[in-house]
Amino acid sequence: MTELSEVQRWMHSTLLAPGSESQARAADFLTPMAHLDAAQALSIYQRSYALRLAACMREQFPATCHALGAALFNDFVETYVAALPPESYTLHDLGRRFAGFLADQRPDKDAAEKETWIDFLIDLARFERQVYVAHDCDGVESSGLEMADLATPDSALAVQPSLTVAEYGFDVSSYFHGVRAASDPPIPSERPSFVAVLRANYQTTTVPLSHAHFTFLQALCAGENVAAALSAVSHALGQSDADVRRGWDAGSATRQRWIDAGFFVKQPPAA
Repeated sequence: MTELSEVQRWMHSTLLAPGSESQARAADFLTPMAHLDAAQALSIYQRSYALRLAACMREQFPATCHALGAALFNDFVETYVAALPPESYTLHDLGRRFAGFLADQRPDKDAAEKETWIDFLIDLARFERQVYVAHDCDGVESSGLEMADLATPDSALAVQPSLTVAEYGFDVSSYFHGVRAASDPPIPSERPSFVAVLRANYQTTTVPLSHAHFTFLQALCAGENVAAALSAVSHALGQSDADVRRGWDAGSATRQRWIDAGFFVKQPPAA
């Protein structure tokens, strides 16, 4: 009797490398059907497996698929899966390394001047992964944390679990939302773009940020308190701590808007 572990290893290898020598052993592991022998039945399963992975990646990267076109996107996915096979029991992690793969495989990798189009695709894939992770992560809804309100002092403000911020070289957020709205948006021109992504009340939201706001929230996401985050803004802008503090205190509309959007929770008091 064949050991289960051997069957699993064979199945894994023949799914990831169709047409390999392992397929020749189909009859050793599979029972033929009435009108299909073992190898033919396996080929159907192999094609279905590849199509399922491609469909999953299209769901996780709809805007990247739109930018490339479905046929070319599927070709990229096939190459990606062959180079970096799934390593998790869940398809949630399937696209985790996709942006890095695109960056590593770019044809102009060693060129002195990089193609702007490729830079955009890599940024877009990074952004879509950011959105996907926020949508599917353990957010504040199940954390037991209490949402902040306007009466919450700065010393007790902390970012909620799903909030992430990122910097991109293109306005990938607008392009993403254009595709989601079933339009055909133009490729954005190259310019710095900062965005926050979070899930609150089971709804994923993207929020464009200024450079100062990005710096502030990035520090909070790294575990800093509000005072340290304001100092980071001061350093980035070349302004005094006092001026930045006055801007934060006077700009209560931003604080209120972020609290209303679900950016912050109340930091539990130190033990």
